This record gives sequence, C-alpha cells and structure tokens, in this order.
Amino acid sequence: MRDIVVKNFQESAQLIQQVGNQYADQIVEISKVIIRAYQKGNKVITAGNGGSATDAQHLAGELVAKFYKERKALPAICLSTDTAVITAWSNDVSYDTIFKRQLEAHGNKGDIFIALTTSGNSANVIHAVEKAKELGVITIGLLGRDGGKLKGQCNHELIVPGNDVARIQEAQKVIFHTLCQLIEQAFVK
Repeated sequence: MRDIVVKNFQESAQLIQQVGNQYADQIVEISKVIIRAYQKGNKVITAGNGGSATDAQHLAGELVAKFYKERKALPAICLSTDTAVITAWSNDVSYDTIFKRQLEAHGNKGDIFIALTTSGNSANVIHAVEKAKELGVITIGLLGRDGGKLKGQCNHELIVPGNDVARIQEAQKVIFHTLCQLIEQAFVK
C-alpha cells in the first residue's frame, strides 16, 4: 500500500512539473485573454463531465467567490451544475447537446468557454465548443492524453500528456488554480 501512495505522489509531482515547464507562457497568455474579457464585461462559462464537471464547478466557484484575495466577484457559470436543465434536455432531446443548448442560452460574443476533458472526446463538450465558436465565444480547452477530437478545435488549448485520468485531472487543477491566481491579481484593489 505504501508503494502505491509514494508512486502516485511521485507521478503527480513529475507530471505537474512537466506541464508547468511546458505551458508556463501559454498559461500566462490565457490568463490575459480571460482578464481582457472580464475588463470588457464578459463572463467565463465552464463545463465538463464526471470529475471534470466538478473541476469546472470548482473553477467557476473560485472566480465568483475569491481565490486568495478580496476583490469584486467575477462572473462565471458552470454548465455542469444545472440539474433541471441537464435532466430535461437529456431526457427530451440528447445528452450530447446539453452544453451546446446551455451555451445558446448563456453565451455571448467575447465570453470565455473553458472546456475540461481528460480525453478530448466527450461529444457534449465537442458540440459546446462548436456552438461557442458560432457565437463568437472564445474557447479554451483543458484537455488530456493526446487532446482527442478537440485537439486544434479551441482558440487556446493545454493538453496534459499521459493516460492516467487522475494524474491528468491533478495537473489540470494546478493549471486552473494558477489561472485563477493570475486573473485575481488583475482585480485586487
């Protein structure tokens, strides 16, 4: 058991360090894109499935509430959290288009859509990215493995390499926590 614990922590630390080294400049650039959108009065919209749904909710929560410092609330919504809409649309139409439908309702030109997926192959996330592009919403993909079908489809993407979903999600969490910190700095008085 101890070996599993040590191995998991080592693998996570190594992957997080690799991603930090590989994507530092892109993370800074993405934070600037989001800051500019907020300065223009736009919002951030997030979505994902399973563990990525909870990470999408976590990210939106950090932006609305606060990360480290007191500052104004930043508008962010997570499409993965509206159970009435999710269950109604999924039951009546299709789960594959649930985020697309919600983006149609909430997305405006200049908003930011952050798609979280460890595979890059979730049909509902792919359809949401397509709808976001139609609406003029800026897309950011926090992807895993090889990027899947979403590779190259977002305005900005960070692909965490590897096949272990847990390690990918751990690295993605450091990415979005870092984004929150950089964004927050721009709005602290």
